[in-house]
Amino acid sequence: MRKFLSSPVKMALSEAESASYQNALKHVTELTLNLMAVKVENRPEDYLGWCTELIDVCRNRINISLLEDHQLPILKKLEQVLVLGASVSQFKMARIAPWPIFTAFVEQQASLHALEERLALLDYIQLIKSKTLAEMSELERLAFAGKHTNQHCHTQYNFDVEWFASTKGAKVFHILLAQQPESFDAALSHIPDSGDVTPKQYQQFVSAYKQIFTSYTVGKENGEKAPLAPATRLLAMKRPDQFIALTNAKIEVLCQGLSIAKFNSFDFESYWQDMIGTLRTFAWWHQDEPEDEREAKLWQARAVLVDLFMFADEDFAFGSNFLRIRDKKLNSAESSYKSSRRGRVKLTPEEVVDQALAEDGIPEYIQGKRETILREVKTGKSVEHVIGLMRAIFG
Repeated sequence: MRKFLSSPVKMALSEAESASYQNALKHVTELTLNLMAVKVENRPEDYLGWCTELIDVCRNRINISLLEDHQLPILKKLEQVLVLGASVSQFKMARIAPWPIFTAFVEQQASLHALEERLALLDYIQLIKSKTLAEMSELERLAFAGKHTNQHCHTQYNFDVEWFASTKGAKVFHILLAQQPESFDAALSHIPDSGDVTPKQYQQFVSAYKQIFTSYTVGKENGEKAPLAPATRLLAMKRPDQFIALTNAKIEVLCQGLSIAKFNSFDFESYWQDMIGTLRTFAWWHQDEPEDEREAKLWQARAVLVDLFMFADEDFAFGSNFLRIRDKKLNSAESSYKSSRRGRVKLTPEEVVDQALAEDGIPEYIQGKRETILREVKTGKSVEHVIGLMRAIFG
């Protein structure tokens, strides 16, 4: 472990990676004895691999019971620093990758980032874009704007509407969107349906968008500033080839990954000048539309797909709201399945998992996920539930 922890010193780290490593070391110092008790056999030679390995140590292999109370938040902070560091490393590739490398990486990340669900969402948005926001039903409008509700039935919405950027926390935005969708239509009308968006067109959108919030706060004691993140969601859904969809939490990751100065959640100018301006310097963004149907689908969403360069572990896709709704049906089938298997002897988690994986019809790719399934079962989830989710995600 000692050699592993010091190995980034010998790596060719970028400035951002070096800063990330130094930040990680501050937290490692407080956990040194606990980390030293973990055996590390995998010793990656790149910073991304190093972060990924140490994330796994923090989440799954360090002995939590031996940590003192004050060390628990330190461990959590170390994990957050490593996740950010892994994302920074992956974005380093995005800055230099030609189109073939970009598409290969996106496809490689497909299962981790629920790419098919994301593309299903974009296909749906493409269908309803023939309507204005004012003409859309409430559920359609919320899907466009990025807010999931229990009314988004999984049989109709076979994707999580909050992929790319959830806006569920933007309360005033949603109040205004429900009250005056025509005003948001007017703002979005400044963004063309095709071709590169110009600075003037963007500024016209921003002015109209901000005016909606200015009018709302007239006469109110506490003014309401127009939030950037929901605006980027609207822009990215109208033009996923031109705009990156933000949440407040994603700003720091994306700014570090793209090597631009961090801006705040109301800075429309820096979003355009720095973030979108930097995006437009990338070779893959300037790629002509491919003839291949699959590549063309990725090309049409190439800006918003920078999400896939953010670090995600093998459990990330399980957070889909679409899958949570599907669980309600899975649970009913699961109950009858469990009743037929219930025995008098209580099995260990390992035995439960091994027994489930030994049954006929279990795909090889699920059998290869034994440790992931076991980890979920140990947290209290049923093995049937976990396997059912994997089937739903991976087919």
